[in-house]
Amino acid sequence: MINKFLEHIKLEKRYSPNTLTSYSKDLSDFQEFFLRTEGGGESWKADKKVIRNFMVSLSESGISKRSINRKLSTLRSFFLFLLKIDEIKISPTESIPSLKFYPEKQIPLSQEEMENFHKLALEPPDALSQLIIETLYQTGMRKAELCNLLEEDANLETCELRITGKGNKVRLIPISPDLAGKMQKYRESKKPLIPNQIYFFVNHKGKKLGEKFVYSTVNRYLGMVTAKKKKSPHILRHSFATHILDNGAEISKVKKLLGHSSLASTQVYTQANIEQLKKVFNSAHPRATKKE
Repeated sequence: MINKFLEHIKLEKRYSPNTLTSYSKDLSDFQEFFLRTEGGGESWKADKKVIRNFMVSLSESGISKRSINRKLSTLRSFFLFLLKIDEIKISPTESIPSLKFYPEKQIPLSQEEMENFHKLALEPPDALSQLIIETLYQTGMRKAELCNLLEEDANLETCELRITGKGNKVRLIPISPDLAGKMQKYRESKKPLIPNQIYFFVNHKGKKLGEKFVYSTVNRYLGMVTAKKKKSPHILRHSFATHILDNGAEISKVKKLLGHSSLASTQVYTQANIEQLKKVFNSAHPRATKKE
């Protein structure tokens, strides 16, 4: 049943390879737990008690609440599929709530920090690392989207990138002439070394960049301009959204740029600079309590 479900979300739902891998891992973990605790049988015949015990086991092993909720979400999707094909009459995940948790506050990089990074004069091979970071920051794309960007997806003459996001949803993102020029320079520099390229960003062997490489690159080079703890591709995405909202962009337009399916996902970024707003209020508003 698990294989049938994975085939369903691959062919009919058209989920991305990364999502498929995540679902497969979650269901494999559940299958292993079921066999270990129930002594055999089909895991898709589990009841609510097994689901709850699985969540408790994950918690006791140190798995974060966010990750546990993700696994529960996978199980919900799996059992909903079984309901639809009449393999079960009721889902064991029904009425089992997700765990409550308060996500760690994501502090975006400041516009000044990103401007300082933009001004860094880095030479090859550091120049590629700088281009990766500039591309992530100027487009708000996810690291997986950058790694999967195809040569044919980069129309640098019109300053547009075609991004394939979650669920294979495609969106067009405008880029600045400055970034388009840097990307064109990179494209021309790799042509003699790597003919017939498929992916835009590649390593020295002509293969697409790995997500771990992109993460480590971002973490390393952002350390040149910030002392903030979080220095990741997602923070660049967070900073992109925060900065363009701060400069007057409509939230509905930002939603499209980020590839969000829900406006609620985008609204998170409107809260990013609340502490800065408090400072402005306390220093400027006549009703604010000012410290002497």
